Amino acid sequence: MNDDSVRNWIAKADGDLKIGKDELKAEKPVIEAICFHMQQCAEKYLKSFLVFHHQEFRKTHDLSELIEQCQGLDPDFEKLTSLNADRLTEYAVNLRYPGELTSPSLQEAQAAVQIAEQVKEFVLAKLKAAGLNLS
Repeated sequence: MNDDSVRNWIAKADGDLKIGKDELKAEKPVIEAICFHMQQCAEKYLKSFLVFHHQEFRKTHDLSELIEQCQGLDPDFEKLTSLNADRLTEYAVNLRYPGELTSPSLQEAQAAVQIAEQVKEFVLAKLKAAGLNLS
């Protein structure tokens, strides 16, 4: 395992989370961008867990697929399904193009941020418990 590679995935995820949270504070937040970055954040945290465990994954934005793959390593990942983390998947691609998906509301963007933060906390706790030094 390459801890630096895992940390790089985490840094990218943290960047997406920061962008979304900062945009949420804007006078006129770009809701679609917030939701997109929250999906990306959750995706990258899940992939960091898979990288830590030397698991290959296909190029996908499908959080259900990634959660299921993580759950194969640790059944506790079922918790992310109960948090509806997989609902962020719709923001990965379709939201980025006109007419593909109805724009989410501010409340949906706020919920997306909360979900991404919960995914972060959950995955980081699992990585720390598995021995990754995040200091």
